[in-house]
Amino acid sequence: MKLYIYDHCPFCVKARMIFGLKNIPVELVVMMNDDEATPNRLIGQKMAPILMKDDGSCMPESLDIVQYVDRLDGEPLLTGKTNPAISDWLRHVHTYVNKLLYPRVAEAPFAEFSTPEARSYFKNKKQASAGDFAELREHSAGWIKNINDDLRKLDKLIVKPNAVNGELSMDDIHLFPLLRSLTLVAGVEYPSRVADYRDNMAKQTQVTLLSSSAS
Repeated sequence: MKLYIYDHCPFCVKARMIFGLKNIPVELVVMMNDDEATPNRLIGQKMAPILMKDDGSCMPESLDIVQYVDRLDGEPLLTGKTNPAISDWLRHVHTYVNKLLYPRVAEAPFAEFSTPEARSYFKNKKQASAGDFAELREHSAGWIKNINDDLRKLDKLIVKPNAVNGELSMDDIHLFPLLRSLTLVAGVEYPSRVADYRDNMAKQTQVTLLSSSAS
C-alpha cells in the first residue's frame, strides 16, 4: 500500500500511526504542498492523507484509513475505551495552538516544502486563516505559557506511557499527533508522564518527533 502525506500534517500522522502500531509495511509518498494535480487525480480533491490500497483504489480521510487498516487482519488494536476528558482537552488546546504551530511549520525543513513555491503555498493559505506569521511569533510567549499550563493538566490524565487510557484507543490517534507537532516549539515544557507517553508513542508508531527543527 501507499500513503500519500505531508510530513507536517497531524491528520497524516494519524494514518501513519496505525501502520507503525500494527507493523504493517507501507510506502510513504510525500506530496509537494502546492501539488494539486496528484490528489485531484487520486480522489478528485486536494487533501491528505490518501491511502492507495493494494488493488489501486484510493481512500481519503485519516480516521477512515485508521479503521480500515486496523481491521484488515481481523484483530483490531484500537479497542480501548475513550476518555471524554481527553477530547475536552484537545478541543480546548485547538482553540489556540495553531497560532504557535503554523509559523514554525512554515519555516521547518519538511520535504513537502522543498521548493520555494510549495513553502509559499502553505504560508499564503495559513496566514489567510490564522494571521500574519511575524505577528503570531511576537505573541508566542503567552501561548507557550498556555500550552505549558495545559500540558500539566494532561499529565494527570495519562494512565500509561504506551496508551493514554491504559489500552490503545482512538484517543491515542488524536493525541499523539498534536504532541508531535508541539515538539517544533522551543520552550514547551513537558511533564514527565506527557514526555514518556510522547516518546513511547513515537517509538511504537515509528513516527519521528520534530525536536531537531524546534524554534
